[in-house]
Amino acid sequence: MGFVDVVLGLCGFGLGLSAGIAIGYCFFIYFRRSHVKEPKIRPLVEHDTQSLERIFPEIPLWVKNPDYDRIDWLNKFLELMWPHLEKAICRTAEQVARPIIAENIVKYKISSVELEAFTLGSQPPTFHGMKVYTTEEKELIIEPSLKWAGNTNVLVVVKAYGLKLTVQMVDLQFFATPRITLKPLVPSFPCFAKILVTLIEKPYIDFGLKLMGADLMAIPGLYRFVQETIKKQIANMCLWPRTLEVPVLDITKALKKPVGILHVKILRAYKLRKKDLIGKSDPYVKLKLSDDKLPSKKTSVKHNNLNPEWNEEFKFVIKDPENQHVELNVFDWEQVGKHNKMGMNIIRLKDLTPNESKTLTLDLLKNLEAESDKSYGQLIVELLYKPFKEDEIPQDVGDKEAQKPHDDTPSGGGLFVVIVHEAQDLEGKHHTNPYVQITFRGEKKKTRYIKKSRDPRWEEEFQFVCEEPPTNDKMHVEVFTRPPSISIHPKESLGYVTINLADVVNNKRTNERYHLIDSKNGRIQIELQWRTS
Repeated sequence: MGFVDVVLGLCGFGLGLSAGIAIGYCFFIYFRRSHVKEPKIRPLVEHDTQSLERIFPEIPLWVKNPDYDRIDWLNKFLELMWPHLEKAICRTAEQVARPIIAENIVKYKISSVELEAFTLGSQPPTFHGMKVYTTEEKELIIEPSLKWAGNTNVLVVVKAYGLKLTVQMVDLQFFATPRITLKPLVPSFPCFAKILVTLIEKPYIDFGLKLMGADLMAIPGLYRFVQETIKKQIANMCLWPRTLEVPVLDITKALKKPVGILHVKILRAYKLRKKDLIGKSDPYVKLKLSDDKLPSKKTSVKHNNLNPEWNEEFKFVIKDPENQHVELNVFDWEQVGKHNKMGMNIIRLKDLTPNESKTLTLDLLKNLEAESDKSYGQLIVELLYKPFKEDEIPQDVGDKEAQKPHDDTPSGGGLFVVIVHEAQDLEGKHHTNPYVQITFRGEKKKTRYIKKSRDPRWEEEFQFVCEEPPTNDKMHVEVFTRPPSISIHPKESLGYVTINLADVVNNKRTNERYHLIDSKNGRIQIELQWRTS
């Protein structure tokens, strides 16, 4: 009977459970709401304090901070391009890591280190907003909010002392808000010379680390130690005020920045070949610096003289001493008709020793390609190349108070550089086609004119070679408007400013925005540099 009771009890339990589930399901179907209301979407301002505290950590920066912009387009771009970008980044990282690994293998007496697997995973980084800063310098500053929780897999095999160890890093997470500065902006692709990266606060980094398949992060105390060590190393590299600098272009070549001054003195010439049928020739020398858009410089004309003596000095601003050269051409002056060429030669700047005067006797040639035994005479020149002192030029100039020049201001000459950037709120009575005229020590230079613009941007550079620092000099800058080709109205002045140059000599560089006199709201931004040789 006991066995029968057990069987009957089990059957009753099974039937009762099945019946209960069936009846409960029927009641659920019967009493289920046939109409589901749509969820209410409310603005953030309508949420109470507790709701905001619950959802606030998930709100992106472009919502929390109005100066952060949405960049969903960039996230979409990364999502589509990530399969290709990931492979390219991994390949580049491997190429960079190989020489570093090879160097450390010898240092620590390791047999070999191999990357068996290296992938950043299928999840791209996500940008939750970006802030862009505007400055008066030639730079672009961006501050993106970056979050990346990728399924990375980096497997390294280390062989040393007969042992084989496998180290694996997985599931990397990285949250940071770096400040990226692209400077200086240059007219050569990719349009900036270097990248500066700094972190305003310590980033969040997390990852899994396995040794021989075992999870190292599960060891008590090791996880916190690894986290603090990594944060400390990153802070030593690029936590503000430290900066990680990545060079992209050679600044000197990209900007074609002046690096020195070449002094050329034309002394005399001997045994020039006669070009005139009657009487002797009338020689003069024309000097031209390669890769320079400025017009050629000329000596005076020595009439009826085949052995002329000039003793005339000229100065050239040098931007690329490794590749530039000075071309010297001797011509026979003619009052009517074309001037006949009497000979030529070139002087390569890379053959000169900086800060050492050198006298050369050049054999004049018909041209550089022709090989001839004929003598066209000789030209004697004296050269001195004086490079600028780079250590005296500040790299980053902030807002500084005006200071009087020091008593030990250098007495030597140098290069005074004027860069006209832009102007705002210009207004002419009859037309507004602005251009800028610079007057310094009696020499005048002009920018190009821009048609119909109240906020023109020129970005033009002018250079003045000075025998002595312009400590007590002033520079006059005036903005004019050029009349149209068909107009009864003459040119007009849109305002002017007179700049004292003592601060430039003292600080080596200034970049200021000046209010124009005789202008209602006009302003002009001018950068000044003083470079000594």
